[in-house]
Formats: sequence, C-alpha cells, structure tokens
Amino acid sequence: MGWIILIVVIVLLVLFIISLYNNLVKLKQRVRNAWSQIDVQLQRRFDLIPNLVNTVKGYMNHEEGTLTKIAELRTSWANSTTVAEKADLDNQLSGALKTIMAVSESYPDLKANTNFIELQEELKSTEDKLAFARQFYNDTVTMYNTKLEVVPSNIVALLFGFKAEELFKTDSIEARQNIKVDFND
Repeated sequence: MGWIILIVVIVLLVLFIISLYNNLVKLKQRVRNAWSQIDVQLQRRFDLIPNLVNTVKGYMNHEEGTLTKIAELRTSWANSTTVAEKADLDNQLSGALKTIMAVSESYPDLKANTNFIELQEELKSTEDKLAFARQFYNDTVTMYNTKLEVVPSNIVALLFGFKAEELFKTDSIEARQNIKVDFND
C-alpha cells in the first residue's frame, strides 16, 4: 500500500512539473510571437522610408546627411538581431523621421503632394500598430519573466534553462515622444 501511494505522489509530481514546463514553453512562444509582431511593423516602417525619401528628395537637397543616415539605418536594421539593437535603431530612425517631417513643413508643395500624403497616412498607421505591438510585447515579456521568478515555476525554469527576456524600451526622452506625421495643421 505504501508503494502505491509513493508511486501516485511521484506521478503527480512529474505531471505537475510537466504542466509547469509546458506553461513556460507556451509563454516563451508568446514572447517570440509578440517580438515578431514588432519586427514586422518595424520592417514595414523601414520599407516605407525609401518611398518617403524619394518623395521628399527634391525638396531636401540641403538635408542629404539625413537621407544618408536613413539609408545607413536601414542597412543596420537588416543586420541587427537583438531587442536592444533594434530598439536603438528604432530610436535613431524616429529622430531622422522627425527631421524629414520638420523640413517638409517648409514646403507647401510637398505637403500637398499626393504620394507624400499617402505615405504620411501609411506611416501614421504603422506607428499606431507599432505602439500597440510594443505594448503587447512588453506585457507578454512581463508575464513570462514573472512566471520565471515565482515559485514553483522558477524551479522548473532553472532546471530547464529558461532565461528572462528583454523589454523593448527607449533610452532617450526624444525617442519616447511620438513622431509628428500629421501635416494638415
């Protein structure tokens, strides 16, 4: 009788550990999916940039440095792999876009250009999606990281090598501000 109780306890313990492990795996997959959503929106944003640059190029001859910087950022984006690297490139791109948008204010013809207006709307839509994706990612990472720290799942996480994920964050006050993309003021 004692052996049966011991076997039942061991089986229940193994099932409990399997359940915790599977829960951690599900959360890890949600984090990966959430990061993928940010990555998709950031890539979309970078894909819009060449069209925006081509539209404003004729108006921005004196801003060639900004256009070059955007091209360099796009190349760096393709080679970046970590959340921190991509967050830094996102911050830098936000600054470059602010420069383009500020320069466009000086050119009424550019502000009335149909291509520019369409790109402005696409960029605004992408910025909105990106903000939501960042929030969803950070919420998911927080849930996952919390699970890694609470008992008893922290023991299972330690045994199977689960590691905390990095939140998507900005390092500068300027990067925390929205990019102004509305030119109808």
